[in-house]
Order: sequence, then C-alpha cells, then structure tokens
Amino acid sequence: MAVRTESVNFTGALGDTLAARIDRPTGPTRGYALFAHCFTCSKDLAAARHIATGLAERGIAVLRFDFTGLGHSEGEFANTTFASNVDDLVAAADFMRREYRAPTILVGHSLGGAAVLAAAARIEEVRGVATIGAPSDPTHVIHNFKGSLEAIERDGAADVELGGRRFQIRRSFVEDLRDHRLTDMVTALRKDLLIFHAPLDEIVGINNATEIFVAAKHPKSFVSLDKADHLLTRKADSAYVAAVLAGWAERFLEDSRPDGVRAEEGEVVVADAGDGKFPQWIAAGPHHRLRADEPVSVGGTDSGPGPYDFLLAGLGACTNMTLKMYADRKGWTFDRLETRLRHAKVHAEDCADCESREAKIDRIDRVLVIEGDFDADQRAKLREIADRCPVHRTLHSEISIVTTLEGDTDDEAAS
Repeated sequence: MAVRTESVNFTGALGDTLAARIDRPTGPTRGYALFAHCFTCSKDLAAARHIATGLAERGIAVLRFDFTGLGHSEGEFANTTFASNVDDLVAAADFMRREYRAPTILVGHSLGGAAVLAAAARIEEVRGVATIGAPSDPTHVIHNFKGSLEAIERDGAADVELGGRRFQIRRSFVEDLRDHRLTDMVTALRKDLLIFHAPLDEIVGINNATEIFVAAKHPKSFVSLDKADHLLTRKADSAYVAAVLAGWAERFLEDSRPDGVRAEEGEVVVADAGDGKFPQWIAAGPHHRLRADEPVSVGGTDSGPGPYDFLLAGLGACTNMTLKMYADRKGWTFDRLETRLRHAKVHAEDCADCESREAKIDRIDRVLVIEGDFDADQRAKLREIADRCPVHRTLHSEISIVTTLEGDTDDEAAS
C-alpha cells in the first residue's frame, strides 16, 4: 500500500510548537501509532522513518515528532526533563485524538522507549506498547555525560557533547531521571508489551531488556534483533521491526474489510469504499476481498489496482493456468512461467489484425516468459495455446452485458 507523509505541528507540554510528521496509508487506516525517538535524536532519524513507513504500508498511521528543543521543534532543550518528554507524548496523543484518532499503539526507541512506558498509563486508548533498545532505568543516559556530570551537579548546568552536537544539561534533568522508577511503571502497565533489543547493543545493554521483561506482567513478548546496532542503521533491521510490529499489533487493529460486502459462490460484488474518489471494495465469492483504485496521476489514491489492472490480471492468470494444464497433459515442466501484460489505446492503423478502422482501439500486449527444456516447436505450441485461454476468447468474442437496477420491474428493466 502506498504511503502519504504530511508535516503537522502541535503544542507541546511546555507551550512550544512541536514539529511532527504523520505517515498514513493511502488506503483505509486500521489504527494509529505514536512514535518516540531516541535521546537527542529526531523524528527524521532513518530508523524512525523506515519503521513509520513500514507500518503505514500495512495500514497503520504513525505520528512521529521532535521533542521540545530538538529537530525542528521550538523550545530550549535545556529546559526539558524526562517528565516533560512524557508530557510531550501525552500532548501528541491529545493532538491525534482531536485531529485523527487516538493512538492504540505506542512505539519508543531507546530513551523514547522508556518514555512510552511511562506515558502509556496516561493515554487510555493505548492497548499495546513496543520498545526498541530501551533502558530499564532512565538514569542509564547519564553515562553519556561522562566527565561533565560533576560540573552539572556542582554548577547546576554544563555543556555536553552528544552525537557530535553540544547540549546544555541541567541538574534538574539529572534529578528528574533519578526520580523515575521505570520498572515499577512497567509492572503496573496492564498493556500488551513487545520488547525489541539487539544482543550486541553497545549503547544500551541487553540486560535492560531482561529487566523490563521480568518486571512486566503478561501478555509480553521479546524479539531479538540479531546483529543490529542501537540506532538500527541497517534498513533491513528497521524494516524487520516494522513487519513484526504490524503482525503483533493485528489484534489491536480494525478490520479494514467492510462487513457489508458479501458475495455468493460464483458472484462478484463491487461496493464503493467511501474513503475517496475512486476506491472500491471487491468481494469475489464468499472468501476473497480485494480493493480497486486509480493511480494518483488520475486523481486516485493508488490504494489498489485499477479496473484495467484487474482485467489484465484476469487474462494473465487465465493464460498461465491454461498453459500449466496443457503442459501437465504433455508431461512438460516449467522452470519459470510468467505472463506480462500492458493495455493501451493505439491508432487503428497500428493493428494489422484488427477489422475496425476507428481512430483508436484497445490493445493488450502480452509477453510470455517461459523457461525450461523446450524446443522451438514446443515454444510455438505454447504460444498458440495461450490464445486459447477462456478469458482471451471472451475478450475476442461478442459480449452481451445486461444492466438492470435492483428493484426494477420487468417492464422497467426491458425499457
């Protein structure tokens, strides 16, 4: 599913304007998640971006924002504390509740993971909390201050270099970290918990995941991020997190399929999806649900294949099935069988086989990709058989389409 990203902002806990992005699926949104970035990072960290996009592709909208004084958000980082970060998260959830829908899932990376654990009890709609490389005690970040801690304690503030940038850290920040007993909050969480942690994490050791897991009550789960680093700098690692997160969150999400669309055996029902100009829900028989749309270039949202895509898919599926049936009867084996199709309107003079001489005609180009131990005669026969597939024949035959309105009398239907 395609993803659309929009820049938004809201007022944070200290009254500053906080910069955010919301990543949403172009199709139906099944749920909302709120993402908290790592200590002194930003919403635009590659891992945050990849995870948000991965969730949105699976129907989960994600709000990610810069904490006060970081990234593109207003305010002074020096005025913040761990408690104010938690308050920013609650403010973000309030914003989502007003503008979209409250988050049912909280996701936090590193100290952001500790923050979502602390904030979860204050956001009543949250049903699941996921942490990535989170410390079990917020004071874990104090080790980043190295030789500056004594100056912070003595003078009330000191500049500390973090990730190549200088930040002013105040004594109030350190004291606030020490005031939070995170494991007590985890024990009282009463939410589903999913813990991601890398065994080789050199920033926040794996023992932190153990302490969070032991403190938590069930339901709780742990996923080991083998060979990943703390910041998930490899895209494959953040993509894996998004995939597992989406599967875990399935129980918290709304069913995106409309309950009202039902089809009997041998019947296809198409119903307007009601969430855009073109989207449609398709029920094919009692068990299959599909979605149709149009590309963004023609005013759609690209949340599903277009009508002609389905037409080509039907012809391609029928072609392959027909070829497989014929090959099976002959005892032939395909190493690879693929049909590629394109539809276009072409000038009639470009079609030597066409009887019509109208200005434009429909043309479908079909390319058979056949690999295996076939000689020239066999390949020619397969090409011939492709033209015998039932859908191909239907498209070449005279078709009668009878349209009626449900509820019409016989006389009205005939007129």
